[in-house]
Amino acid sequence: MLTMERWTRIVSQHRTLPDRDVPVALWREGAHGPVIHCCNAIARSRGIAPGARVVDMQAIHPDLHAEPADLDGDQTLMQRLVHWSRRWCPWTVQDGRDGLILDVTGAAHLFRGEAALLRDMTQRFALQGLTARVAMAPTRSAAQAVARHAANHTICTRNDVAAHLAPLPVMALRLNETTDRLLHRAGLKTIGALADVPRAALMRRFATAGAEHNPLILLDRALGRAPDPVNAPPDQARHMARALLSEAVIDPYPHLRQLIGDLCDTLARAEMGMRQMRLTVYRVDSECRKVDLATARASRDPAHLLRLFDGKLDSIDPGFGFDLLTLEATRVEPVPLIQNRLDGQHDPQADLAGLLDRLTARLGQDKVTWPTLRESHRPDRVEARVPALTNTPVEAPAETPVMPRERPLRLLETAEEISVIYAVPEGPPSQFRWRRVRYQTVRHAGPERIAPEWWRDRPGTRLRDYYKVEVQDGRRFWLYREGLLQDGRGDTPRWFLHGFFA
Repeated sequence: MLTMERWTRIVSQHRTLPDRDVPVALWREGAHGPVIHCCNAIARSRGIAPGARVVDMQAIHPDLHAEPADLDGDQTLMQRLVHWSRRWCPWTVQDGRDGLILDVTGAAHLFRGEAALLRDMTQRFALQGLTARVAMAPTRSAAQAVARHAANHTICTRNDVAAHLAPLPVMALRLNETTDRLLHRAGLKTIGALADVPRAALMRRFATAGAEHNPLILLDRALGRAPDPVNAPPDQARHMARALLSEAVIDPYPHLRQLIGDLCDTLARAEMGMRQMRLTVYRVDSECRKVDLATARASRDPAHLLRLFDGKLDSIDPGFGFDLLTLEATRVEPVPLIQNRLDGQHDPQADLAGLLDRLTARLGQDKVTWPTLRESHRPDRVEARVPALTNTPVEAPAETPVMPRERPLRLLETAEEISVIYAVPEGPPSQFRWRRVRYQTVRHAGPERIAPEWWRDRPGTRLRDYYKVEVQDGRRFWLYREGLLQDGRGDTPRWFLHGFFA
């Protein structure tokens, strides 16, 4: 339900939704191709169910509209909902793939009772475009079972929890498929029937089952005979500064200094520094504009952060003016309080990081890059360039790949083909021509054979034999022969120059 509703909301904002009478299914990758993950009501009425192969369903229903499900996006939304739902209570945790558990002990009276609390939850989720099935029970497991398998807005107390659970299927206890199948074969299809079985018989039958698959233990948790606490994650710390203006302004820049100063004070008290920040300006017409910036290393220097906004606010359309500004540190890292050096000098690494920040803010992240190493035995794939704010000399990787052999001082970005005048069998060319100049080989070392990466290269890619070659004037080249004679992957092998040694 969550996946389909989230997909509907996103699609409606960017393009036209399919007609109401069109079956829609969202798929995920399965062992033998895409399988149905969820579908709308029209699809379910036609017999399309989760787990079925997409190709089979499309063969039966040619009008089936299938699109990939964004499972990662769903989980990101669930993590946001975990913290968003703490408007009702301080302890919340995710329940499975699409559920929430809230420990509202002592909080219901703040919302005028349990029934009013459940109605408020349903209404607020509806405002988010989400349908919520809510229930209340004295234990976590009972609340899970009642919310998913009983009537919506069910409220059960400690005295009647057993009566509410009795007609529900045993799968409501979160049993695995094997245990559920065994209980069904024994005629135990409901929780009430399971509760009537002598405890000794159940314990003997499932003595080797783990706590999460033992129906007796799960039943005790649901009825409150065994503890089943809510281990809620801690609240996400938000570092934000706000500026509520008495009247609308056109230029938000004069208020940035105070905003950045307040935010840096907050970060200093928490001994944190920002790596990414977001400025949000709210217009009087209810529109908002955002500016995102990043730093090479965690910083809470107000002067440095203020300089990053130079020229970044010119593209903001002020409309009729702004009356609210917020500055939030969206990504922070620990920055302990460090005493300044006795000689009064600055850390040279901090100066370099500040330079990278200013260049990136002015030119863009794709214009300021830094080399990094990748795991590959292909020499032309070992080095890559990434944005400087992603991998800087200050933030070097903990483990650097070790080169198995000596590599040239300079490597051509693209190897250049050479003309071989005379080649020695199983060796480098004794004479070759590169850029209209003929060279005579004096000595050489090699070969070093490098095979294609079968998981990345196309079929038919030929192997390479690399040679370190010294010519008459003392220069040393790195040459390779692409392919072998009669290897079945091409004609005569070709020679290339790939780099230069010192």
